[in-house]
Amino acid sequence: MKHEPISEELERIGKEIIDSAYRVHKELGPGLLESVYEECMIYDLRRKGLKVDEQVYVPIAFDGQILKRNKLRIDLLVEDEVIVENKSVVEMTPLFQSQLLTYLKLSKKRLGYLINYNVPLIKNGIKRFVV
Repeated sequence: MKHEPISEELERIGKEIIDSAYRVHKELGPGLLESVYEECMIYDLRRKGLKVDEQVYVPIAFDGQILKRNKLRIDLLVEDEVIVENKSVVEMTPLFQSQLLTYLKLSKKRLGYLINYNVPLIKNGIKRFVV
């Protein structure tokens, strides 16, 4: 299955997200809580003039019904288009990738980033997903 390339605007937003992740990691380094990195990312992205929503609920539909008790939350939604899932873990697992791919599918978004700040080099902690 071949997908259309993502727009220049999504690419621009993605570049700003990556730049912010590098800036945050350079200043703080690894070893802190996920919530610390998330707060810094929100600050830096907003400083750049981007709209950032945090802990955004994603509705889950089953058999045509929206579930009421179980809710998923996206860490960051940038410009209503790009999902960012932040982690600060020793080892990334396939579950984290599945989580982000599910968020992209349920929210009908095309671009997402999975960022693990608990690495010596941030470039090794960033995974980009396009659906």
